[in-house]
Amino acid sequence: CPGDLLLRLRVARNAQGISLRTHELFLLVFLTRYTDLFTTYYSLYNSVMKVLYIASTSSIVYAIRLQEPICSTYDKAQDTFRHWEFAVAPCAVLAFITHLISGGGLFSFVDIQEMLWTFSIYLESIAILPQLIVLQRFREVENLTGNYIFFMGAYRALYIVNWIFRAYYEKGYRHHYVVYFCGVLQTLLYADFFYYYLMSKRRGGKFSLPTAAQQK
Repeated sequence: CPGDLLLRLRVARNAQGISLRTHELFLLVFLTRYTDLFTTYYSLYNSVMKVLYIASTSSIVYAIRLQEPICSTYDKAQDTFRHWEFAVAPCAVLAFITHLISGGGLFSFVDIQEMLWTFSIYLESIAILPQLIVLQRFREVENLTGNYIFFMGAYRALYIVNWIFRAYYEKGYRHHYVVYFCGVLQTLLYADFFYYYLMSKRRGGKFSLPTAAQQK
């Protein structure tokens, strides 16, 4: 949950090893996915959780960008993945093409909402990339940061199981192969991190990631 990272920022009062760009991407994911907050009521729990995800991720972005002393500890030189060009733009194009191929229109609010939802699925699958690059450059990962990223990745992986279960047992829910593909892609991006995280827990030492040269 983004709230865990927000708590870590408030307690540690530094943003070392944290990627602002990853959290800007996740904020865009939540804003484009949860447009149904304005159109459909599912339950109080569902609505509250959606608002909390948007609010806590917005707070993370605000703290890293503007709040002292946190923003002064953010190392922009290490967080250089060009997320607007290599994440947002390609995912927007893919979502548009997917929407057209699936027979969607372009002019109704429902069509736009569906296209934004598809965009959020594509973007979420690669949103962690800037964070993984930052960790690779820092190498030594702070315990709270490592735990947050591990459980976030595990949570996303379990979502695949949830989607498949719902497709088989929830009336009206259908298989969505874009979702399955993106879920698997996202889990694979975490795989290297998972391996070194679990190995560090097994050894009981500090959690550090190898350099690209050490992995060869």
